[in-house]
Amino acid sequence: MNATPLPGSRWFQWVRSFTLRVGVLTGLYLTAVMVISVLAATRVGFLEPYADVRNGVAYAAFGFVLLIPIGCFLRAPIKLFAAGICGWAILTVNYALMGLFFVHLHDRLGKTPFHMFILGALVYGVAAVMSWVAGMVLSLREQPIAATRRRM
Repeated sequence: MNATPLPGSRWFQWVRSFTLRVGVLTGLYLTAVMVISVLAATRVGFLEPYADVRNGVAYAAFGFVLLIPIGCFLRAPIKLFAAGICGWAILTVNYALMGLFFVHLHDRLGKTPFHMFILGALVYGVAAVMSWVAGMVLSLREQPIAATRRRM
C-alpha cells in the first residue's frame, strides 16, 4: 500500500528524509493556520460577532495539523519527535516574526516565542513517550508471561 503524499510535498522532494519533509510541511501548515487566524482576528471586522466560533475553528484547524506527525510516525517515536520538533521550530520562528508586524501579539496571546517552543516540545515529547510505551505494551503482549520450565 502506497502512502498518500501530503499536499505540497512535491515541492520538497529535494529533502531526502521523509521525517524532515513531514516536519517542514507540518511547520508550513501550522504557520499558514496561524497567519490566517491572526489575519482573520485583526483584519476581518465582520467576523467579530462570531469571535468564539472563529477561534474554535482556528483551534480545531491547529489541532488537526498538529496531529500530522503523530499520524505519520505513530510506531516510530523518535521520528515522531523529530518531525514534530522540526515543524514546531518553523512555527516558532514565524511566530517570532509575526510579533514584529503585530506589535502586541506576544503580549495579547501571553506567550513568548520560547514559551511557544517549549509547549510544542512538551506536546510532541509526551506523544512520543506515549507511542513508545504503547509499543512496549503491545510487544509485551506477544511474549509469554511465565517462563516455561525445562525438565531434564
